[in-house]
Amino acid sequence: MASRLGRRLLAIGAVAGMTVVAGATAANAAPAPDGLTLIATRQSLLGTHNWYQQTYRGLPVVGGFYATHLDSRTGKTEIQDGRITIKGTPAAAASYARSRAESTVTGRLAGTLMRSSEAVIEPGTTARLGWRTLTRTGHGTVETITDAVSGTTLTERNTVKEVSGSGQVFSPNPVATLQNESLTDSSNANSTALAAAYKTVTLTQLTSGVTTLKGAYANNTSSSAVTSSTRTYTYNRSQAGFEQVMAYYHLTTAQEYIQSLGFTDVNNSAQTYRTTGYTADNSYYDPSADSLTFGTGGVDDAEDAEVIWHEYGHAIQDDQVPGFGSSAQSGAIGEAFGDYWAYTMSSAVSANTTVTPLACIADWDAVSYTSTTPHCLRRVDGTKVYPGDWENEVHADGEIWSRALFDIHNALGRTQANSIILEAQFSYAPGTTFAAAANTTVTTAQTLYGTAAATAVRTAFQARGII
Repeated sequence: MASRLGRRLLAIGAVAGMTVVAGATAANAAPAPDGLTLIATRQSLLGTHNWYQQTYRGLPVVGGFYATHLDSRTGKTEIQDGRITIKGTPAAAASYARSRAESTVTGRLAGTLMRSSEAVIEPGTTARLGWRTLTRTGHGTVETITDAVSGTTLTERNTVKEVSGSGQVFSPNPVATLQNESLTDSSNANSTALAAAYKTVTLTQLTSGVTTLKGAYANNTSSSAVTSSTRTYTYNRSQAGFEQVMAYYHLTTAQEYIQSLGFTDVNNSAQTYRTTGYTADNSYYDPSADSLTFGTGGVDDAEDAEVIWHEYGHAIQDDQVPGFGSSAQSGAIGEAFGDYWAYTMSSAVSANTTVTPLACIADWDAVSYTSTTPHCLRRVDGTKVYPGDWENEVHADGEIWSRALFDIHNALGRTQANSIILEAQFSYAPGTTFAAAANTTVTTAQTLYGTAAATAVRTAFQARGII
């Protein structure tokens, strides 16, 4: 399976100049060879999606992209043109050395260099030649663009996508399985109260010839990674191996579910993860390293499958659309899809009750930081409407989008809803707006399942004020 490392779209800041040309033919949709580099090709149910990095003088333009979406049935191609106009004349040579930029940035951030910096073009009022440095820190990867002439910092951002909270196997978690909102973390202790929540499962897709939790769809990179010559990984929650097994199992079953819908190219490779070493009550997906990290503060995050599925949602979208989440609204869609993915995966293994409603996400993880019941990180059945309830915070604003997906799920059922949602995401722009993504999803529903499905999807988005 093709590796996804090294092909990340440089998506920083707002994307300008996007146009969608419906009905273009494959012949006239092909981009010119100059100024574009193919970085990803993805196959969906409806066609082929090619993603290109914009370049200038052979260097990547930060945030510039171009995409073609070929409909395999009609032969027509839709184009997303996110190329950015280069204003001014960037320097052709660097007077501020790469090594100096690297040492300055990593020293300031108290981190380690992930790989050698690359030269890029940072657009703006006046485009600049810059060094793009990736620094691994205790809080994920930080991406810094340093002016290659003056040495000043042009832009800097932490690239991780986070969920607030923390996490044998539990499926999905002991609160939902036991219908008991009074359970507590008790400093990670195992207890008889949790005994009935454990479930013995089959770990599928393990790689032949290895004794670690490495397989076709998940790869455990935790420190002191558990091993077994007999491939028997039985631990309780007080042991570090438990969370490693949890992540492997729930990531693998999520990918197997995606493939059961007919998708063979949605994050279809071994997802790297670690469940040790990060002591915060938080978890994140780092697109620069294509890796999931689960924190151990409070309830260990990877003890709650809904946290695992939320973070996997980020990895799914980043694989479908390189650099996804580069704007406030697309960032909110990312958090919303993570919550929704936790909801839809949980719906297959747990009951919807008044004690533990399915719409309540991460109800085991949340016992560490909530006092009311049911304990929830967030819910996907909220009443927020755009734009009145917009707060400009991706997790809060994501509740607008996740409610729409929740309504689509209830209207069409799990299979149709998830087929539509996953298919539509192939055609989202990295910095898409709510309205553009919603309209794409409506069109996808029409194409896959007809007018009734499209109407249900449109109604769900209209109820949230999105279209």
